[in-house]
Amino acid sequence: MEPSSNQPNPGKTRELNLQRTAEQFMAGIQKHFDMLAFNLASRQKVTEEAYLEKVSAAGMIPVQKAHQNFEQMQAYARDLMTAQVMNDNLNLAVSCMHQVHFFLILIRTQKQEGKLSPELQKAAQQEHQKFMQTPIDQKFNLLEEQFGVMAELEDGIMALAHAMQAMSRQRGVVQEAQLDESKALTLELKKVPSFSSAPNLGGRLREMETVTKVFREGEKITLSDQEMHQLLFATAAFAHQMFSHVARFAKDAGAGK
Repeated sequence: MEPSSNQPNPGKTRELNLQRTAEQFMAGIQKHFDMLAFNLASRQKVTEEAYLEKVSAAGMIPVQKAHQNFEQMQAYARDLMTAQVMNDNLNLAVSCMHQVHFFLILIRTQKQEGKLSPELQKAAQQEHQKFMQTPIDQKFNLLEEQFGVMAELEDGIMALAHAMQAMSRQRGVVQEAQLDESKALTLELKKVPSFSSAPNLGGRLREMETVTKVFREGEKITLSDQEMHQLLFATAAFAHQMFSHVARFAKDAGAGK
């Protein structure tokens, strides 16, 4: 028993393969990593001359007084990239939680019923749809309450959600609504060790040190090039931990893979 997608066909059962799903998820993270590196390299290589050449190529400037010079566009592009990277990481984390939840439901159903008929899978899908519609903080609560899944990086994911709130509503400026009990917004990042002895991805992720990026009220959210990659590593570590929880839950339930 193994579901390969969090959007199954409720009319028939589907084989679930946790390892394949986790590998596909990590391959998606690799694409985000590569695209981030490409975009950062592109931004570093752009010149004012090249920018002005493209501006002039249109033959006119639509609204001259609103035209931004090279330095202004660099800052604007940087803000857009930061918001995009943070949003991508948040979406990846939520997608992981959705996949994990669906695996857990089907494993539990098979353990309780001894089979996974189309009718039972349809009921599981309906329960999963409700989970997908819940706020992110409630998703963590449901995973813990229903399946005993403790997300070690929950605080970091929630801080990322609050940071995205500031990016979308307040142009990246942290306000009281985004602060925790310590009056700070603290992003959790993962720092790559200078040398890794781990033979596999999971081992390397476990070796990474957690570092924090702290913002106070009134400060603008900014991330360096390195910190953007460290945020992606934190998301990868989160996903690895979550899929590992599913594997343990399946083993305890006697569900095999």
